[in-house]
This record gives sequence, structure tokens and C-alpha cells, in this order.
Amino acid sequence: MYAIIEQGGKQYRVSEGDKFRVEKLHAEDGALVEFDKVILLAKDDGVVVGAPYVDGAKVTAKVVESGKDNKVIVFKYRRKKNYRKFRGHRQQYTLIQIEAINA
Repeated sequence: MYAIIEQGGKQYRVSEGDKFRVEKLHAEDGALVEFDKVILLAKDDGVVVGAPYVDGAKVTAKVVESGKDNKVIVFKYRRKKNYRKFRGHRQQYTLIQIEAINA
């Protein structure tokens, strides 16, 4: 059984036991969070597609940790013009583990 959920403007294919990173959630480590924006739900007897979401379907996940990703360097440069701009960015994330898919 798997599901496709929407979170943070992105879509993720999840099944029980999966660990993955999502955009930062405002939840403590070890807390349970529920995702109710389930786009697709695949069971043994078939596939249920929502319009836009599947009614009554929820995915429960546990927050493992929160942190910052590696630094991404943005460097702008124009030759012969003495123009250099240097920026760095570290995206915040939340690592979650899927506990249950409820249909």
C-alpha cells in the first residue's frame, strides 16, 4: 500500500516505514503529524484517485529530526566590470518517518 501526498508545494510517494525530508514543519522532534492532502491511494484491491484529494484518507508520520541542508553557493560575476556578488543559502528541512496510512 502506498499513497501520494502533497506537502510544501511538492508531492511525495510514501509507504509505511519510509524516511524522507520535507520542507520545514513547525513540530518538535518525536511528535506525530498528519497529512490530510492525499492525492492518490493505492491498495491491494485497486487505486483511488482524489478530486483533488481523497476523502477521509490521512497519512500519519513521526518527526525524526529538523535541521539545515548543505550550503548552496550563489555567485554572480561580470567580467571586466568589477562586479561580484556572493551569497549562500541553507534550506531548513524536517526528516519524517511514515507510521501509518489510513484510508
